[in-house]
Amino acid sequence: MEINYKQLIFAREYRNYSQTDLASKINGLSQSNLSKFEKGFGSLSDEMVNKIIRFLEFPEGFFTKEISNKVENPHYRKRTAITKSKRQDIEYSIKVIGFIIDQMTHSIEWPDFGLTPFDIEGGFSPEKAAGFIRKQMGIPVNEPVRMIYNLLESNGIIIVEIETTEYFDGASFITDKGFPVIVINKAFSNDRKRFTLAHELGHLIMHITGHFPIPDDRRLEDEANNFASEFLMPEDAIKPALRGLRLAYLSELKRYWLTSMASIIRRAKDLGCISLDKYKYMNIEFSRRGLKRDEGINVFIDAPKLFTTGYKMHRNELEYTDEELAKAFNLPLDILQRFCSPSRTNSKLRVLI
Repeated sequence: MEINYKQLIFAREYRNYSQTDLASKINGLSQSNLSKFEKGFGSLSDEMVNKIIRFLEFPEGFFTKEISNKVENPHYRKRTAITKSKRQDIEYSIKVIGFIIDQMTHSIEWPDFGLTPFDIEGGFSPEKAAGFIRKQMGIPVNEPVRMIYNLLESNGIIIVEIETTEYFDGASFITDKGFPVIVINKAFSNDRKRFTLAHELGHLIMHITGHFPIPDDRRLEDEANNFASEFLMPEDAIKPALRGLRLAYLSELKRYWLTSMASIIRRAKDLGCISLDKYKYMNIEFSRRGLKRDEGINVFIDAPKLFTTGYKMHRNELEYTDEELAKAFNLPLDILQRFCSPSRTNSKLRVLI
């Protein structure tokens, strides 16, 4: 049986088995032979391949695919605190989500990506890029970004929330078939979700969709953070309110701009509205009052719809059962059900005839 050895690695690692673990579970399989096979140097008998496939509970068709969905910079907080197995689960989950999105294109049409990429190396700043994207999205200069999921999805960015470790913020990438995707942590507070979405939008605009040459360094994260700050809190609009900032003003500013109090304090410092000493004092006082753990105000956020709507259209309009859909996508049923939430949504997708 001809199978793609990279897909076997995918299935094995997704199921959280090392080569040694898998070899110990399957009679007649040695770790050395499996290692050679996964490096593309050796071969396994059809009987052995069938044993592996049955044990991993992936359909045979999965092993003939080629899933890449390469994610350059998944955003983790405290990367050293997250276990290797958890990080592996997140990164394979992202790849599976991209694969499902691509598989859905056989039956539905995703919205076109309608935003302009910016070459930061060519003289554009993250702030200029953010201002242009706000204008392109039709967001008034002095207003906050309210329906952030809807804005991004209506411009062709597919967003998926996943339940995972607190140390994962988000990731952005282009699927193997060319669709921009953002994956974020479902458990986060709404203000943190909003900043993460804006941060990943910055990566898409400046570092991913334009295929510009990008240096692989820490500057990418700083650029995405600067983009997000300007996108959510434009300098010209927010700066007058940040001069002489006091802690007492933060709750009102948070409710209007729909961003965290901590990010507002940082924005005031970055824009020169408060001194470094005052910034340090405000952070100390902020922490002393317990606001770093819980700011006490949960701002509004809408919800992502495209991915779930795509799944529901397959179930309701195309009349697939989950079992049939898993078979059509060459995925195990448990994986399909893990990522395809059945919650009700309304979004502008159309079935391809």
